This record gives sequence, structure tokens and C-alpha cells, in this order.
Amino acid sequence: MKTIVTITLNPAIDKSSSVAHVVAERKLYCKAPRFEPGGGGVNVSRAINKLGGESLLLYPAGGLTEKRLQELMDEEGLNHRPFPIEGMNRESLVILEESTGQQYRFGMPGPPLRKEEWETFIRELASMEPSPDYVVASGSLPPGAPRDFYARVARVGKKRGGKVIIDVSGEALDAALREGVFLLKPNVREFRELVGNEIKEESQIKAAARKMVESDRCEVLVISLGAAGALVVSEKFAEHILPPTVPIISKVGAGDSMVAGIVLSLARGNPLRESVLFGVAAGTAAVMTPGTELCRREDAERLYEGMVSGA
Repeated sequence: MKTIVTITLNPAIDKSSSVAHVVAERKLYCKAPRFEPGGGGVNVSRAINKLGGESLLLYPAGGLTEKRLQELMDEEGLNHRPFPIEGMNRESLVILEESTGQQYRFGMPGPPLRKEEWETFIRELASMEPSPDYVVASGSLPPGAPRDFYARVARVGKKRGGKVIIDVSGEALDAALREGVFLLKPNVREFRELVGNEIKEESQIKAAARKMVESDRCEVLVISLGAAGALVVSEKFAEHILPPTVPIISKVGAGDSMVAGIVLSLARGNPLRESVLFGVAAGTAAVMTPGTELCRREDAERLYEGMVSGA
């Protein structure tokens, strides 16, 4: 199998719990919390691992939470390489209101990174041996990181002969597109913000996606449509892939699981369409699990087989 490296510049310790009712100005007694490593690329590596694959995770680590974050990664059997920073890794909180089934997600800002700290990741990617076949850069940027950080990752990754996959939003996404990447996975809201909020119908989204691919800003666009699945557009084809119908328990990590399924399948040598199908299956499997648990291999493979047989 080809090699996969994931980069997370703003990892977190994810704490998830539940409470009967969320009521303002009252002390709320939650159930026992669950702790997991989190952040865009961290979750991609976690999902790859859960799906039976391997990757190398690069991330900054520092402060009082550094040891606990690394312990959580070790508990999941992740292949990870921390780089020391002066700041402290952040924490995030997900609370499920049991009476309504609604989730409340609280993300904290990450520690400020100094120039020499974020530059470490660019240097590591530029000198890594063997050179990775796939580089996945995902998640928010902490204070201090330049808006074009992911563009720099794409530039170095391409120079090393790797295929770069980006899952970010805002200015960081726009900068990465100007550099050019292999695969981009925005959700439909992020894509509309990128090309113009007036685009609403699927035909308009597909046309705008084709135009983006033809401009060489990316080779493949996989636009997440939530419960409606995903729209995949490349130079050779465009298709709306519908997901299986499953009970939704938590939507946390569905997008990261989709990216993990796509890149793992590609790394195994499968064609693009089949890889996106597996990604949609993995993303669908993730909504079947509580909190920030991500996808389960048996669910993803079963859903994938059903999608293939029904295609």
C-alpha cells in the first residue's frame, strides 16, 4: 500500500458527554465524559486506523495537555510524530442533550505558534524519507500560522511527488487552491462561500465544480452534501453519490471519516469512483456512532458493499 501522511496544526483533546437538558444559568450534571484525540488530520488518521489502514500523523504538542494527548493517540494505536511547541494543546467539548438529541459543540482556540514552530512541518515534509504518496492536510489553523500554510504544504508535497488532499475552509482554502492540489473536500456551504453564495441548485454546483477542475486548481472535487451524500467531480466524470439510510447518532467526524475512506482506498490502488464510494460509506458509518467515536470498520465495509451491489 502507498504511504499516507496527515498534518494537523491545531490538534485537541476532545471531551464528549451528555445531559438530560441544557438549561441556561443552572448547574448541569453530565454523564461520565469520554476523551479522544481530535482535530482534522488527527481524526483522519484515527479513521484510517479504524478502517484497517496505516498513516503517519504530524502534529504540534506542548503544555500540560501534551502528555494526555499523546497517551490517547497511543491508546488508539496511531503512528504519530509530535513536534514540541511552547504553547498548550487545546481542548474541545461536545455535549448531547438527551431530551432533544441535539448536539452542542464548543471548540477552543489553539495555542499561538511561532514562525519556527510551524516551519518545522514544512521542513519535515520536504526532507521526509521515503517521500509520502499522499499528504492529507486538514483542520483549522491556530493563531500565528500563516493563511497560506496549506498552500505551502501543497507546494512541497507536489514537489516531492505526492498527491495532496486538503480539507479546510476560508482564506486557507482559497490560498491552497491558488497553489493547486490533488483533491479538495469542502462541504456544500464552504464551496458556496468559495465560488459565490448565489449558487444553490445541484446543476449550478456541478458546473462551478467542473470549472474549478478545468482551471487546474484541483484534480478532484468531492463536495459533501450532508445527508444527501457527496458530489464528486473530476476531469473524467461527475456523479452525485447517495449514501445509505442509517440512524444518525452523531455527525461529529463524518467529514474526516469520508476523507479517510477516500485516501485509504486510493492508497490501496482502487479507482477514484470506488474510493469515493468507500469514503461516503465511511462518513455514513461515522454518524452511527456516539460522540466523537468516528467510523467503525465493519459498518463502513458493510455499507460500501451495499452501495457497490446497488450501483
